[in-house]
Amino acid sequence: MTPVVLLRQIFDEAIAAVQPSICLPKHIPNPPLGRTIVLGAGKASAAMAKTLEEKWPWPLEGLVITRYGHKIENKRINIVEASHPIPDQIGLKASQQILEYTKDLTSRDLVIVLISGGGSSLLTLPSDGLSLDDKKKINIALLKSGAPISSINCVRKHISAIKGGRLARAVAPARLETLIISDVPGDDTATIASGPTVPDPTTFEDAIFIIKKYNIDMPYNALIHLEKGLDESPKPGDKCFTNASTKLIASPSIALKAAEKSAIKAGYKVLHLGDIIEGEARVVALEHAKQALATKQGTIIISGGELTVTLTGNGAGGPNTEYCLALAQSLNGAPNIYALACDTDGIDGSEDNAGALIGPDTLKSAADLNLDPNFYLKNNNSYEFFQKIDGLIHTGPTLTNVNDFRAILVG
Repeated sequence: MTPVVLLRQIFDEAIAAVQPSICLPKHIPNPPLGRTIVLGAGKASAAMAKTLEEKWPWPLEGLVITRYGHKIENKRINIVEASHPIPDQIGLKASQQILEYTKDLTSRDLVIVLISGGGSSLLTLPSDGLSLDDKKKINIALLKSGAPISSINCVRKHISAIKGGRLARAVAPARLETLIISDVPGDDTATIASGPTVPDPTTFEDAIFIIKKYNIDMPYNALIHLEKGLDESPKPGDKCFTNASTKLIASPSIALKAAEKSAIKAGYKVLHLGDIIEGEARVVALEHAKQALATKQGTIIISGGELTVTLTGNGAGGPNTEYCLALAQSLNGAPNIYALACDTDGIDGSEDNAGALIGPDTLKSAADLNLDPNFYLKNNNSYEFFQKIDGLIHTGPTLTNVNDFRAILVG
């Protein structure tokens, strides 16, 4: 098996291990005496709803929001596709409908909320006084800032009428069961999809601090809203969480464990760097290149987490392709080293690829086409670079989402 084929196989097996059909069934709650409502949002939410519906013989109804292209038809749960990462009117309307489902609930009822990565942008319901246009501008500014996802979602929670535990507040006094697929380093349920059903330990003051720290350009009325600090998100101990429970059904660690098992089966040793790596993509790539060059042959280095890109150019490409481009530069054609970096949801940033793959001949292929890697990296245009040398990886929507996946094979 060639290194390229092996790396792709390892990635595919990691994805298979965190499919909703595999990880959700054992976490399905007991039925209630009253109604069962299913709500949710995220790139995996439609697949989660499908699995739940197939395993739930009792009556249920509800609505979940997923990204365009991630829809799976359900018979009883309404699936709505909306825009991600920049919200749209359809997402706004669907979020309003989710809150409509929470009206007139009693303690005899059960609300099952299905959450996965991407849910924060899809749950598009701004706080009073803010518009959809405000939310669009804020999301663009946040994504360009280079801030970690925990900081981005802190701001999102404080300009939202549904995130940061506010959905739990709407659901009470019904029994609330939240099933989550994690896509954030550390599996913090308050950060995943901006924690719509869990206590929020952050404050308006925290959001303002983040905006100043990362110099995030906010609409004037959003700044006023944050400074007023009205309608703070529910905190730990709030009575709306009395009848609520949360279960993490899949996480990056499960995917990496499957990848490690696959690599060992293929005869390689594994160096596991962990699933909580954060930082600027090109900086992390430099560190990983040094590790790869110092690693013995017959080893595969795996890691997860969430890398960021601070946009200074106007090119196309997500953090995984930028990581690969910076890694190729740092390795400088080192023999027998191959690497793959992909987003486990199948979408790297806002492009149509999951990520990219590099090898010893990556820079030579670029040179043959008169491509300057420095130029493409400076312009944040890694997508076009790998497109020209046929190095992109396309999977389509994987229907799960446990963050970035990276594997470096030292042959």
